[in-house]
This record gives sequence, structure tokens and C-alpha cells, in this order.
Amino acid sequence: MIPQPGDFCVVSVHGQGGKLIALGERFCGDAFTQYQHAFIYTGGMRVVEAESGGARIRRMATFETPGQLTLWSSARIELTGKQREVIRDSALGYVGVGYSWLDYAAIGLHSKHVPVPHLRAYIASTGHMICSQLVDQCYANAGVHLFDDGRWPGFVTPADLAGVIEHTT
Repeated sequence: MIPQPGDFCVVSVHGQGGKLIALGERFCGDAFTQYQHAFIYTGGMRVVEAESGGARIRRMATFETPGQLTLWSSARIELTGKQREVIRDSALGYVGVGYSWLDYAAIGLHSKHVPVPHLRAYIASTGHMICSQLVDQCYANAGVHLFDDGRWPGFVTPADLAGVIEHTT
């Protein structure tokens, strides 16, 4: 399988970072999953990811480590050439956008139906995004909605994205 620009991938993360993300996903209502990180392939063996230092471009080889699980959206989600272009350009446009661990808290509060003023706006904000929010937002910018369950914009974890790939035929 060769990824095309606009495809996304979810991967496992080893070490303390992966454990923290897994706990964040658990707080958000997800069961412990094998996938804790997501990114968008932009072409040229490069990806855009949101991580603790902010969204950035990385070489894809960074994610090719022994024992690391990967799950690609390629051939699972049909995209037009224009959609791929918008997804790629959106991802590149978000480079530098900050990361916020508070997004996990906000997503968790919403999953537990805790009424918090302005929570929807905070979760939907593109001024700070966790990796899965970046992927979901780039697809939304291209008019591709990964979820059809009426969820709020930005209400997405890496485990949710893995579920989209695993359940798409």
C-alpha cells in the first residue's frame, strides 16, 4: 500500500507519551486501543502531525519503527483529486498551530455530558488541536465528513479515527 497525499494514518505510540495519550482517550470514553497518534500524508515522504510542540511537518520514516502498529485510510476512504489537494493544503496550513492537552479534558467532559459554558466552541477551535482534531478538520475543510453521528466538530480522538478506518468497507 502506497499512501497518497490526503490519506491519514493512525499509529501506536510507545513509552510514557503513548501511555498518557491512552489515558486521555480512556477519559474521553474510548476503550484502551492500539492507536494513540494520527497524521496526514502530504506527499514526498512527509506528514503533518499535531504534537506537544505544535503542528509540524515530519519525515514519514519517523513512524517506521519495529513493533509500531500503523493503520492507513488508503483505499478505505475514497477521495477525489481535489479533496486530496484541499486536505493536504489544509494540513500544511495548520503547521505551527498549537497543541493543547486540555482538548482531551474538554472532549472527556463532553463525553460525560458535563455542562460547561463554551465547551463546544473550545473543542471546535482550530487555534489548538490534538492530532486527531487536525485530521478531522482537514477532511472537513475538503467537505469530507468522517463521522455521520452528529458529533461536534473536533470531538474526535485517535481511537475514533482508527474506528473509521476499521469499519469502512
